Amino acid sequence: MTLRGGGAPGRRPPRGVRPALVVLLALAGVTAAGAQQPALASGRVVRIRDADTLGVAGARVILHRVGREVQGPIDSLIAGPRGEFRFRFAADTAAVYLLSSGYAGIEYFSTPVHTDPVRPDTGLLLIVSDTSASAPVRVDSRHIVIGKPAADGTRAALEIVVLQNAGTRTRVPRGDAAPTWGTRIPKGALGFQVGQGDVSAEAVQLRNDSVLLFAPIAPGEKQLAYTYTLPAAPGKVRLPMGDSVAVLTVLLEEFDRTASGGGLEKGDSQRIERRTFQQWNGPVGPGDVVTIDFPAGRINWTLPALVGIVAAGLGVALYLVLRRRPAPAREPLAAGPLDALARLDARYAGREAEFGPEEWARYQRERARLKAEARSQLAGKQSSS
Repeated sequence: MTLRGGGAPGRRPPRGVRPALVVLLALAGVTAAGAQQPALASGRVVRIRDADTLGVAGARVILHRVGREVQGPIDSLIAGPRGEFRFRFAADTAAVYLLSSGYAGIEYFSTPVHTDPVRPDTGLLLIVSDTSASAPVRVDSRHIVIGKPAADGTRAALEIVVLQNAGTRTRVPRGDAAPTWGTRIPKGALGFQVGQGDVSAEAVQLRNDSVLLFAPIAPGEKQLAYTYTLPAAPGKVRLPMGDSVAVLTVLLEEFDRTASGGGLEKGDSQRIERRTFQQWNGPVGPGDVVTIDFPAGRINWTLPALVGIVAAGLGVALYLVLRRRPAPAREPLAAGPLDALARLDARYAGREAEFGPEEWARYQRERARLKAEARSQLAGKQSSS
């Protein structure tokens, strides 16, 4: 049995899947044209309420095809009384297939469906959830990477924020104009751009020095990535912390600079794509201010194309490095093995070529353990209901 949780809420095809299209196709190793083969995808639409998993009767389930040239829905059906669904389709080996289901006004997507006819996906769980404007969301980690000065003195910066909704309800805004989450970037930052992550660029806005997220935050993990540029000779750069951050990591390519504030401590250096960074990390709390001591001087407000290229290249490199880090094998999660398996698949599924044989074997063993635990848990609940 294969279990997968709902992926990015609030995205509607084809625009919602388009930002991840190149990455998905690259990881799946697809080509421009592929062979047709019979495929089967079946399972249930479920929602988690407290410690129970409930089928969503009558849910509409949509099967999407994501190819290099064409993306969009190819089939749909209404789930049965226990949320069950079943699709038989001719799968193109040059495409990726996803399932989605709407619930409480939000569209939830699965991770890619396995189309191997020898090992069909016959136990899929497409997880949806109720909504709440007060569902707690915490910042598991925040990574801030700042490169050395470019020719004009400006510095390219990248941030990756990992949000965690450990409950069973999707966080939604309190009003039409309200964000679901926000943070701050340094004052005077230039060229803000949203990078590859778990939310679309349209769902993120920069207002003054505040980064605001307007997308629902479903149970589980969501990564947000963005880049910007610090002006030349900015002096002390200050970052006010609005939330507690379990692990804040600051990576500086200039080894004569320091970062301070909260529980930050100097760590080991780290190499990313042949570039070496000094690392500062530790927990911070709401109200803490992180300070980086860059030289002061006359500010140059220009933003050459070279800085944008450097920021983009660094962003891709660090994003891949962070994505390759597996979640702790036995990390306790509020939603139990279903959520743990969904998060594990989100990091590894379809990406065998990126990991060594030993790490891939560990993933397969942990996945088998979680599948057995989930099967046992679901069987117990169904027999007692």
